Amino acid sequence: MNDKYISVTQLTRYIKYKIDNDVNLNEVFLKGEISNFKAHSRGHYYFTLKDEGSRINAIMFSSATKGVKFVPQDGMKVLVTGKISVFEATGQYQIYVNEMLEDGIGNLFIAYEQLKKKLQEEGLFDEKFKKPIPKIPNRIGVVTAPTGAAIKDIISTIKRRWPLAEVYLFPALVQGEEAKEDIVRQIKRADSYDLDTLIVGRGGGSIEDLWAFNEEIVARAIFNCKTPVISAVGHEIDFTIADFVADLRAPTPTGAAEMAVPQVSDVTKYLNQINIRLNNTINNKIDLNKRKLNDLMTSNVFKNPMVIYQTKEMIFDNIFERLRHSTINLVNLKGKELIKIKSSYILKSPYKLLDNKANKYLNLVSKLETLSPLLTLQRGYTMTKVNGKVINSSKKIKKGDCIEVNFKDGKVDAEVL
Repeated sequence: MNDKYISVTQLTRYIKYKIDNDVNLNEVFLKGEISNFKAHSRGHYYFTLKDEGSRINAIMFSSATKGVKFVPQDGMKVLVTGKISVFEATGQYQIYVNEMLEDGIGNLFIAYEQLKKKLQEEGLFDEKFKKPIPKIPNRIGVVTAPTGAAIKDIISTIKRRWPLAEVYLFPALVQGEEAKEDIVRQIKRADSYDLDTLIVGRGGGSIEDLWAFNEEIVARAIFNCKTPVISAVGHEIDFTIADFVADLRAPTPTGAAEMAVPQVSDVTKYLNQINIRLNNTINNKIDLNKRKLNDLMTSNVFKNPMVIYQTKEMIFDNIFERLRHSTINLVNLKGKELIKIKSSYILKSPYKLLDNKANKYLNLVSKLETLSPLLTLQRGYTMTKVNGKVINSSKKIKKGDCIEVNFKDGKVDAEVL
């Protein structure tokens, strides 16, 4: 009778098993309001996520809380990602959160990261596309709001550091829905003014206030700008997409002005150093040439120029004498060879030489005729061949061989029987 009843623990475990194995609950995305928030001393977050109609307990372990970019508080609207499971001790289902973003700001952050990844993969952040900022500019453009601290700080800093530079303001909306199109329009306009440097930015604010500088069309306008661009958006801790695309990022608008122009005192100091180095170089060059001139003036060439001629004259005489002796010796040697040739017996009695050669030739012919096999045939002997080879022994032929018997007046073929 009691076999059909199960314990509460068994039921809870069964429900937990069902939930843990439901693929739709392995990763859920929830939005709601935080209540009953508690940060444990070990780094875990415990809180309730609720909306107008329901609530769910949530836990976020310390390994995941390290990635939260803000301090959660009661009443804060958030976006969470996590897994639904059952806590067996209470039998309650809850969400185990692995990521949490502020609602609204969180959506902007996601869009920011997605665009940043996209443009980075396209190469818009690569250093190879960064243009150098001119060290001493004459014309500087500024795309920002026409009123406010940013433009005042930029102009005052440039005039204080490098009053020779001309500043051109290209007023633009820097906040709101229409800001991105206005910023792009003014960047393109400024790019046609033959400027040395262009500063694009605004003062500080919230992420929503700075969002126009995270828009894709603004990023591409900065990237395509032929004029070197310094971005100056917000405060030092603020980073926008424009900062990554620009040729140089400044922490503040004032910092951008400092990067755009040199300090008069620094340039003066540099020019003084150049002047000193130039004077030293000129003086060293003059001293060197003076030493060279002095060496020339004190050399033997100027004191006794005939020494060079006399030395060359002696060398020439020496070479001339050697050449003359060599010519005489060569003529004498060839004369002796000519006398020897004239006195040789070949020239004195050439016919005697021919008779000796003729006698040697006849003796050789006589020896060849004596050794000739044809002479043997003339005396009545024969010469036998097998397959074109002379046979000098009967043992080298056998019955059935075809032989060739040569006489003095011909040949006959025969077969050995």
